[in-house]
Amino acid sequence: VTPIRLAQASMTTSYLAIYTVPTDTRTYVKDINVCNTTGSAITIDISLVPNEGTPGAANALYFGFSVAANTTLQWKGSQIMNEFETIQVKASSTGCTVNIGGGEAT
Repeated sequence: VTPIRLAQASMTTSYLAIYTVPTDTRTYVKDINVCNTTGSAITIDISLVPNEGTPGAANALYFGFSVAANTTLQWKGSQIMNEFETIQVKASSTGCTVNIGGGEAT
């Protein structure tokens, strides 16, 4: 397994696929950090979406989770994803940045 930054993005108010597992690869998601850079709380959704799936409550890691103003949410754990699965994120307003670390194995 090669450790890498899987994704880094500014969250938008619509679901955004920020990472797709490459062909013939399995991905290990190790940590997710969401930084709210605004003076107000922002609600976020983060979904680990199966191939050809739709993001939402059925595959959410976070769903409707409030990140307090000027704070960082840190998730640590382990999730294994298969080829073509995606990590999709959205927020109730702009102002959150997401960073995801993990590894890939072929």
